[in-house]
Amino acid sequence: MLYSAMAFAWISGFVHHTALAFSTSDVVDGVCYAYVFWKSRQSQLAYGMFNFSMFYVAILIFVSFCYVRILIAIRRQAKTMASHGTSASSTAQAQSHQIQTNVIKTMILVTAFFTISDMPVNAYYMILNVNENLTLLESGWYASLFIFFFYFCANPFIYAAKFNPVKQILLRMIPCMKTAVQPVETIQVTSSRVAATRSAQKHNEQL
Repeated sequence: MLYSAMAFAWISGFVHHTALAFSTSDVVDGVCYAYVFWKSRQSQLAYGMFNFSMFYVAILIFVSFCYVRILIAIRRQAKTMASHGTSASSTAQAQSHQIQTNVIKTMILVTAFFTISDMPVNAYYMILNVNENLTLLESGWYASLFIFFFYFCANPFIYAAKFNPVKQILLRMIPCMKTAVQPVETIQVTSSRVAATRSAQKHNEQL
């Protein structure tokens, strides 16, 4: 499922934008005009509404649905552990509650960040297909596009800061962290072996 989702995200986006660019672009007097030439005004308006609902509203609903399913799974696991009534289950229940709180905070942060950062570029593009006077050369388009790309750059750091498993994986990817840990373990093992050897030698001498 993971690799299929990755392949679908790359291939579907490439096919969609390539087909749209070739069908609505043309060269006039040596200048390429992209996303300008539509078959009809109705098709341009329909695509503007489709783009806004598919790439903004649908994604927002999908992300909220996935987070709700995660919270349901965590609560179900916490109820199962609480039914056992042991000390280990209480510890697991506390960890589950902490994970649940972490997921809720991350859900609110990511959803709010997505809603605020993606609204300008999607709203501008929808208005662009409604208002014929607007173009992709306006300063408002570049400003909204900058906010849009800023979200994609900051999104991985949000997950890295909120989830400990992601943080641990990133720390293991840093070479200096690996070299800083390994010598300490080697010294401890070597020192323990030396101490054991010396104690064995003293014991043999006493005998």
